[in-house]
Amino acid sequence: QVQLVESGGGLVQPGESLRLSCAASGSIFSINDMGWYRQAPEKQRELVANIIRGGTTNYASSVKGRFTISRDNAKNTMYLQMNNLKPEDTAVYICNADVTSYWGTRRDYWGQGTQVTVSS
Repeated sequence: QVQLVESGGGLVQPGESLRLSCAASGSIFSINDMGWYRQAPEKQRELVANIIRGGTTNYASSVKGRFTISRDNAKNTMYLQMNNLKPEDTAVYICNADVTSYWGTRRDYWGQGTQVTVSS
């Protein structure tokens, strides 16, 4: 089994920054794509950013230029640096990883999420 644990969420004021982390552990042979999603109340889950193993990144237009996704393959950890936060960024941020296990199986895993609230 594989576990994804997010950390780094919190309450900040508009214009401030946060750094989220997602640590993967368990029967991991390799992690392929990783991504951050978010879900606000009464809204659908949306992709914020993703990053493939080689480092190519993709961002939602609403966060481009403000958020930066990165990963440390040696630590099986992904990060999301969020700058110039806006109230509309308020949501639960959820980590996703496409994992190949030691037994050769490949599937998606999801974390439990971490709350980010941007409010004055």
